[in-house]
Amino acid sequence: MATLLLDEEREKYNILVTLYGIIVALDYLEPQYSPACTRFLSQYMTMLKLVKDSVPSIEQFIEAGPETGKWIAETTQIGNFITFMDALKLQLRAKDQLHPMLQELVTGYARFKGSKDWEGRSKMVSWLITFNSMKASEEITDEQSRHLSFDVEHAYAEFFRSLSGSKERS
Repeated sequence: MATLLLDEEREKYNILVTLYGIIVALDYLEPQYSPACTRFLSQYMTMLKLVKDSVPSIEQFIEAGPETGKWIAETTQIGNFITFMDALKLQLRAKDQLHPMLQELVTGYARFKGSKDWEGRSKMVSWLITFNSMKASEEITDEQSRHLSFDVEHAYAEFFRSLSGSKERS
């Protein structure tokens, strides 16, 4: 009985995912793609009929969607941290190797509410300033790398704590 319910729920969520994808795709279609638009509308109507009990209105369904975008942003930022920490563990030291990853990390960090108050963000910005003053071929020392690694891990832990705190409040 429980397995049947799980299968039904999984199927319902698959249909909801497809429905959301169709809505997003329809928003981006150019007028010359009317055959594709017709096909998407047909799929849309079919999917909507299949989940009519779960989706009272498209507006409510779309409003529930932004959480997914938030989770994607969080996952991407976690990936930025992990990529940068891995680069340091692989002993990458040159500015031209580390600067682009650190820039991406700092840029992603700034997208989160309250990040300006986080200690880790200011440390990452300080490291970015350090890299900006270096020539592309220059390398940080092993001691600097160790210190940078410590700062990044601290910022990562702080970022992760903020995610836990925001989920508890939601």
